[in-house]
Formats: sequence, C-alpha cells, structure tokens
Amino acid sequence: MVVRAWDWLRGRRPLVDAFFAAPLLFFSLPGLVGDSYGISKGTYALMAVVLTAPLVLRRTFPRAVFAVVALISFVQCVLNVIPVPANVAVLMGLYTVAAGCSFRWGLAAVLSTEVGAAMATWRYPDGAEDRKYTFVMLTVVVAGVWLLGLHMRTRRAYLRSVEERAERLEHERDNEVRMAMAAERARIARELHDVVAHNVSVIVVQADGASYAIDTDVGRARQALETISSTGRLALAEMRRLLGVLRENDDVGVFAPQPGVAQIDELVEQVRASGLPVTLEVDGTPAVMSEGRQLTVFRIVQEALTNTLKHGGPRAAVSIRLRYAGDALEIRVDDDGRGAAAPDDGRGHGLAGMRERVAVYGGSVRAAPRPGGGFEVVARIPVHEEVGAA
Repeated sequence: MVVRAWDWLRGRRPLVDAFFAAPLLFFSLPGLVGDSYGISKGTYALMAVVLTAPLVLRRTFPRAVFAVVALISFVQCVLNVIPVPANVAVLMGLYTVAAGCSFRWGLAAVLSTEVGAAMATWRYPDGAEDRKYTFVMLTVVVAGVWLLGLHMRTRRAYLRSVEERAERLEHERDNEVRMAMAAERARIARELHDVVAHNVSVIVVQADGASYAIDTDVGRARQALETISSTGRLALAEMRRLLGVLRENDDVGVFAPQPGVAQIDELVEQVRASGLPVTLEVDGTPAVMSEGRQLTVFRIVQEALTNTLKHGGPRAAVSIRLRYAGDALEIRVDDDGRGAAAPDDGRGHGLAGMRERVAVYGGSVRAAPRPGGGFEVVARIPVHEEVGAA
C-alpha cells in the first residue's frame, strides 16, 4: 500500500512540491498578524505568494523557477523591501537546480545566489561588523545548500547506475538461462537419437530372426514380432519427443550408448569413492522403462549428487530412494548439507536442465532446501509410454 502511494506521488511532482512549499506559507502567517516586518500587510502577503507559488513547479522547471524567485528577490532588494521568510524560496530553487541539473547550471545558480547574498548584506544591516558577520553566515548557508544539492545529484546518479546495472545483469542472466535450456534440449535430442537408433536396431535384429524362424519355429517368430511391435511403438514415441526438442544447426557430435537405471549403482560407488556417504534404497518392483526414461532417471540422480558434492559441505551425507508406485517412479535424493546456507554464484543451470528432462516425459520435479537443513530433490516420472498419444 505504501509503495503504491509512493509511486502515485512520484508521478505527480507539482503536488509533492506544493507540499514542501507549504511550510513557507505557514511561517509567513505570523507576519500577517504582527508588524509585517515593517511593510504593509498587502505588500507582505504579495511577497509571500509570488515567492512561494513558483515552487510548485520547481522540479518540473527547475531553472525557470530559480530565475523567477531570484529575479523577484533582486527587485525586492533594489526597492529596499525588507527580506521576508518566503525569501527562503531562493535557497530551495538553488538546491533544486544543483540536484537536478548539470554542474554548470548549479554553479551558475550558486554564483547568482552569492551575488544576492552580497547585495542583501550591503543593503540591509547597519554597521561594518554586522555586514561582515551577515555575509559570512549567508555564504555558509548558500554553500551548504549548494553542496547538499550536488551530493543528492551524485547519489541519484549512482542509484540510477546501480538500478541499470541490476536490470542489465537480470537480462543477461535470463539470456544465460534460455541458452542453457536450449543447450539442454539439444543434448536431450542427441541422447534420444541414441535411444531411437537402439530401438530401430532391435527391430532389425528381431525382424531378421523372425524371417529365419518363421518356417521352423512359429513360436519364436511370433515372439519376435511382438517384440518388434512394442519396440516400434516406443521408437515412435521417442521420435515424437525428439522432433519436439530438436533444433536446427545442432552439432550432434559423437553418439554413444547412454546410462540407465542399472548404472545408478556404479554412479553411487563412484561418488562413495570420492568420500561422500551415499545410501541407495529401491522400493517396489522395478518397471520396464524406455531407454530415454532410464537416462532421465540416471541424469536426475547424477545432478543431485553433483550438487551435494559442490554445495553440501565436507560432512554431508546423501540418501537416494527410488520408489516404484503404480505407473510412476518417484526419485528422492536428500542430503543433510548446508541447504539454504550454501553459496550460489547464480551460474548453475543443472536444476533448469533437470526440469527440462522431466518435462519431456510429462513428469514433475521439485528441488529446494529442506526446512530442517539440507537439500532435497523429488522427481516423479511416468514409467509407461503413452502409445496412443505417440
């Protein structure tokens, strides 16, 4: 609510400037009730109004407002009209020019104000000592207001540069995330290519076997044809996803067999050898999954272990649980490391790539610090292919 009100006021400068100019009118009221500083009440009221009214536009037209109040004060001095509280408008105009305009305009404004201070010192006080002290006091006040305006101008410029830099860094980080997601999609496409190639190879081998066995062993031929049917459906489904994430001008590189669920044990042993305690638990009956899904499971576990090695701390331990429940596999990787206190340079894209992988198969993933400390990664992946959709 306060932020909205402040934003609303920032868009209405005259209203805010009128609010800050109102105290000048308030301090001018006693002069209307008392002796009016030795001048008529009509002249006093006119001076208060003509000096205060331009301040409503002091930030909208800073140089023009300063010129108006300075000219009015100059005429007042020439006509030997005694200074009134509203003459403080000259200092407010000086501050606005110094804070909102260039250094040269601020310097011109302070020199003009200093000339006015010299004129007021020569025009009004009696006695050489009074004039000396008055001039020194006015000079100190004028210099202080000018320096305050310069300080605010420098501070505002610094804040603007910080905001621009933060916005630029945010855009750069968004671009990096988008580039990382595109690279991850390309990598998924390459890996799915391996899976599809494997399925096609299986189809070819089974078809050759069926052609040789069709006359001698009908049962084996029928089994081979069933294998060809199921493998072909999986290949079609994987190809559909491949076409969805494939990007043009992608350097496919060298194709190689990719790891799956069976290789998680080897991954765990490798991480244990590095000094990180890891426990692995499998609940339920392992379901038959396509190679692409197995690769996704392997990569999720691998990325979670890598994050623990990087951010968990020297005494962290990890527990991995694979739970087969119905038509889905739940992957849970928990550690008792630093969790939310772990340092983050903002340049890692492993979690974004993990979400991309799971989204390919219609699953979900959640990665966040645990309330009691440590970090957890929970992913859920359907284990059965949607043959109809393929």
